[in-house]
Amino acid sequence: MKAWRNIVMILLLDSAIGVAPGVAGEVVPAAVPFGVGERLTFHIRYGFLPAGVATMEVREIVDCGGGRCYHITSEARSTKPFSLFFEVTDLVSSYMDVERLHPRRYEKDLKEGNYTRQEVVIFDQVNHTATYPDSSVVATPPDVQDVLSSLYYLRTKEIRVGETVVIQNHADRKNYPLEVRIVRTESVSVPAGEFECFVVEPILKSSGLFQHQGRLTVWLTNDSRRMPVMMKGKIIVGSISAVLAEAKPGG
Repeated sequence: MKAWRNIVMILLLDSAIGVAPGVAGEVVPAAVPFGVGERLTFHIRYGFLPAGVATMEVREIVDCGGGRCYHITSEARSTKPFSLFFEVTDLVSSYMDVERLHPRRYEKDLKEGNYTRQEVVIFDQVNHTATYPDSSVVATPPDVQDVLSSLYYLRTKEIRVGETVVIQNHADRKNYPLEVRIVRTESVSVPAGEFECFVVEPILKSSGLFQHQGRLTVWLTNDSRRMPVMMKGKIIVGSISAVLAEAKPGG
């Protein structure tokens, strides 16, 4: 069901996002705005219909691919009424290097109605490749991000209204330049509280994963956390949204 996949896309900027990270000598932040234990819970709506609940969580720091990594997950489940005609259980994981802030491993386990897909991608950030389970190897730009790590990478950036952030993204054996426009600031109220936010619009510069009808908009807090609190998208048959219901800070 394309409507649900657009919902999941919003959450990973899939939802998933400066200077492009491939520029040599880029300074990695001394501190990041998230930590182990951070858990963000979102309510998802398709039009006026409650469609599901999703969480984004920094679960732990683990050794992965020769370095210490944040184990970041995004999990989405459909509500019981919605599941009667379309059940969803999606889990995506990114293992993001704590020093260089790029992924070393990406996993997804998708169950959406009759559609299922499991995949593991290993990123070699030294030789700039992505390796898939069938042993195929795809060349990638330096410091490429996956669809989940992109959002966490964006959160580390200093952003200003009128600027554009470009992030090199990789998914489904292809590289996607992702352009994020910082449009304005705005106060928003969601179940988790009231927040001053930057309003940003991710735009894919080629067809593929992020291609959708209408506009995708994300609200990030205008503070050191850069926390996503609301995401909205227009599709052919209506609109979809995700709003922050609960935020647990990390260490």
